[in-house]
Amino acid sequence: MSSNSQRQVLITGAASGLGLAMAKIYLEQGCKVWITDLNVTTPPDISALSGDWEYLQLDVTNDEHWNAAVKTVGNLDVLVSNAGIAVGGQIEKISMDTWQRALDINVLGAVRAVRAFSPLMNDGARIAITSSLAGLVHAPLMSTYNTTKAACVALAETLDAEFHHRNISVSAICPQFFRSGLAGSLTGDDEKADDFARKLLGGTYLTSETVARRSVQLLEKRRRVIVPDAFSIANWYIKRFIRPLHLTGVRFIGNIIARRR
Repeated sequence: MSSNSQRQVLITGAASGLGLAMAKIYLEQGCKVWITDLNVTTPPDISALSGDWEYLQLDVTNDEHWNAAVKTVGNLDVLVSNAGIAVGGQIEKISMDTWQRALDINVLGAVRAVRAFSPLMNDGARIAITSSLAGLVHAPLMSTYNTTKAACVALAETLDAEFHHRNISVSAICPQFFRSGLAGSLTGDDEKADDFARKLLGGTYLTSETVARRSVQLLEKRRRVIVPDAFSIANWYIKRFIRPLHLTGVRFIGNIIARRR
């Protein structure tokens, strides 16, 4: 905890979706929340918030932005590395530029966050890295996204052990598709896959608010892998404990997709 009773929280990619929903929860708890995103000026949805918050422009791929954030913010009790993009499509259709961009944002954005702020994290702090069910269970036509999100899980589990001596926990948040602004980040490299992803993102019952509430609850309990919905839990457990059934299922899905394409 900070020296005073107010916890200091920083969230990346917080202008919309999960990041904004988590910011609202921490504000309700009375925390000082540093809300960051790409926008140069404060977005309207953030300007409307109540509580103790400040907005910072932060491109998670920009080292100068991270250096400026460290100087402005100082010590933290909660760091949420949430910024990310969605990528779908057959591997031969995804350009190497898209692969590099996904790695820079989804993986190295989290690396930069922890490198910048871990020396300033108070003992007993929490770090969260937003991954996805795709980081645990790997469906076809998602090789780029699956790979970057699996790397986020590996990073979180590694750092949890690395920072344990300071009582700093590191959690990977791994929900299924939920309603958010993620569809806007799709690359267009494979239009058919992008269209399918938009349907999944738009048709799910799960909301950013639900994922945020459950994620914050489990983050406070220091859960290393946070799986905040029943569908994700079921799929993760099937892969862990009935692996042949899981492999048969994803291969079956792959065959169906191939025939339809």
